Amino acid sequence: MKNILKAMKPIYISTDDHRILAKTVNELLRSGDKVPSSIQKLRDELKRAVILNPSGISPKTVVLNASVQLRDLKTDELEEWILTMPNDANSDQKRISVLAPVGTAILGFSEGDEIEWEMPNGTRTLKIEKVQHGAFAADDISRLLYG
Repeated sequence: MKNILKAMKPIYISTDDHRILAKTVNELLRSGDKVPSSIQKLRDELKRAVILNPSGISPKTVVLNASVQLRDLKTDELEEWILTMPNDANSDQKRISVLAPVGTAILGFSEGDEIEWEMPNGTRTLKIEKVQHGAFAADDISRLLYG
């Protein structure tokens, strides 16, 4: 049962996020290096995404720099992550890359959605409990302003 729920429900991505992610994917594909499967999966997700103006994206939809609470439906464990670009990922600060399996899995889904996704350690079924946009932006701006 590989990525079945992902294939059945559309995902929603803003034009801004789509532009950034497509550029990143294309640069990695053109690099000539062996392309990790995570890049292929993200590329596939971008191809099937419904692309909307940023104002058309629900505040309950997972976008770049959003904080996301995820419940593992098998273990009932609750995790919270901020979805970021690869360069901003930092597990100590609970920032997960959009190229990580969980990051790619949740992109474009909304609160209440359940996602089944193949991870390196097996298939996980996750429920998106809560989404908060702009969780990383304030920190990002502070870093730019104050170093």
